Amino acid sequence: MRTLCITLGDPCGLGPELVTRHFLDAGEPTDRFLLIGPAPALDRELARLGAARFFTPLDSPDQITDKGPGVYLHQPSELDDVCFPPGAPCREGGLSAGVSLDAAIDVLKSGLAQGLLTCPLNKAMLNAAGFDFPGHTEFLAEKLGVGRDNVCMHLCGHDPDDPSPKLRVSLVTTHPRLRDVPALVTKERILHCLRLTADFIQRLGLTGPIGVCGLNPHAGESGRIGDEEITTVIPALEQARAEGIDAAGPIPGDTIFHFAAKGQYPAVLAMYHDQGLAPLKLLHFSRAVNVTLGLPYPRTSPDHGTGYDLVGTGEASIDSFRAALDMLRKLVGGAN
Repeated sequence: MRTLCITLGDPCGLGPELVTRHFLDAGEPTDRFLLIGPAPALDRELARLGAARFFTPLDSPDQITDKGPGVYLHQPSELDDVCFPPGAPCREGGLSAGVSLDAAIDVLKSGLAQGLLTCPLNKAMLNAAGFDFPGHTEFLAEKLGVGRDNVCMHLCGHDPDDPSPKLRVSLVTTHPRLRDVPALVTKERILHCLRLTADFIQRLGLTGPIGVCGLNPHAGESGRIGDEEITTVIPALEQARAEGIDAAGPIPGDTIFHFAAKGQYPAVLAMYHDQGLAPLKLLHFSRAVNVTLGLPYPRTSPDHGTGYDLVGTGEASIDSFRAALDMLRKLVGGAN
């Protein structure tokens, strides 16, 4: 039986609400789910909804091996007697997110779970709590022994009830300043992201070429608006094709997403953050999933932040959480 691990992220944010509302509505579980984070944050949401506990506390994560399908929770001891005020950033929220993620990594490495869904955290509060990572992706990459440069950030529209074409976008660079992007777009980095993206779409059972964006407007217009396409992007594409990867480009960023949204490209490789994610969020804002490619275990996350302003209102959408959980199931496989 597969076990899927879910961290509550920053318990002062939307994580506990997303988890609670999903499992109260989801019916009887057919998998084992191991939640990691503070139980009081879930109890707070249950009290708001007037609902009974849907999870069983565990003293230790390894107790899950004796359990059947259901929802279980492990609260790391470092979080005992810590308060997590809802609806505002604080160091305690960052502490919980970091401690819970550390515990989830141990769970994955010990084989107790086969995949991980992470609820949103606040990067500034994570750092304030003493965890020196820009966010989930870098934290996981380093602690799982992969290294920050060997993973690829991928976001995809996903709706298990809608088979129409969706955008799927990998990023060569993640969150650098725009003026730093050209130096970070290297042949090696493009090739690495193409390999990871090709493996990802194959695991989803998709076929067709990966569309590769140019860096410059109009993909450089044969060098008249920049030569990075000639010196960097095209050599990477040639090497990828030599390895058997189906890739097309470089294609201007102002046209490629029109065709990708119609299903011509199962995935797009964008050179920088806003080039790829602006069109994706235009189409899939409430049903986008963040997937980290290159980790030894599948990891997904809702594609939104902590949403402090929505905590306790009941107005937050849980669609992205549900999409992230469905994607995790697909990537882990082994359904009952």
